[in-house]
Amino acid sequence: MLVLSGGTGTPKLLRGLKELVLPQELSVAVNTAEDLWISGNYISPDIDSVLYTLADMIDEKRWWGIKGDRTLTHDFLLMMGVDEKLTIGDKDRAVHIFRSNLLRRGVKLSLTTEAIANALGVMQRVVPMTDDIVSTVIGTPEGMMHFQDFWASLKGRPRVESVTFTGLEEALPCQGFLDLLEREETVIIGPSNPVTSIGPILALAGVRDRLKKKKVVAISPFVGNKPVSGPAAKLMEARGVPASDEGVAALLGKVDIFVVDGKSDYTGDCVRMKTLMRTKNESLAMAKGLLDLIGCS
Repeated sequence: MLVLSGGTGTPKLLRGLKELVLPQELSVAVNTAEDLWISGNYISPDIDSVLYTLADMIDEKRWWGIKGDRTLTHDFLLMMGVDEKLTIGDKDRAVHIFRSNLLRRGVKLSLTTEAIANALGVMQRVVPMTDDIVSTVIGTPEGMMHFQDFWASLKGRPRVESVTFTGLEEALPCQGFLDLLEREETVIIGPSNPVTSIGPILALAGVRDRLKKKKVVAISPFVGNKPVSGPAAKLMEARGVPASDEGVAALLGKVDIFVVDGKSDYTGDCVRMKTLMRTKNESLAMAKGLLDLIGCS
């Protein structure tokens, strides 16, 4: 099976799936529209969160970064007057350096991701959505800004007037993603932000057409009619859809099975499950329910 993932909600599902599905039967295509360079290194936050989850290294309190990591370099940079947008741990930074050195040598992001996965002992296939550069730009009353400036630096406080993805029209799915779309019969759209995490993946040339031939299962990131975390509601409203499961369904388009939380007010065709995954046991229960639903248990 192929899972489409952002960097927070879907890794919680992957925490359960990786315990129940053989590594060679679980693949993940990951959003890269929030990638950026910081302090000379290329950061791919959603890819890193997926890799760290599959490697049992993820900081489960924040769902990004490496558990137990220290921030000595980041703190020293701050002391020197360098204002990094993200609080980057030392081990996390080592991964960024590893990636950046390969990219500077002309290695594609997909191959650098494979190299990092091998170094971390990740056996599942993890691919970026594209090898091309795509950036999420948020329009606010304070001006246009990269998603990380909006979310990490300003904590999502500005009013969102628009969401655009620079470079998306020219970007193509990476070959690894295309291969997985050709091979896998079941595609799971994880419970990540439907605008800035899943949206760019689906908008890549040819992706939606290929999904028409697959069994597509989507899990809403809303629980009790509210997003579990992140700025999804504000971003959805800026896109002209309600901040609800109805809005998620509208943004995703055609899916074969739409999974919503048991407390949802959604009135469309759906399957209701307990989708909140605060603990590993809840992730396992969600993953098992999902596998039963699609007949893969």
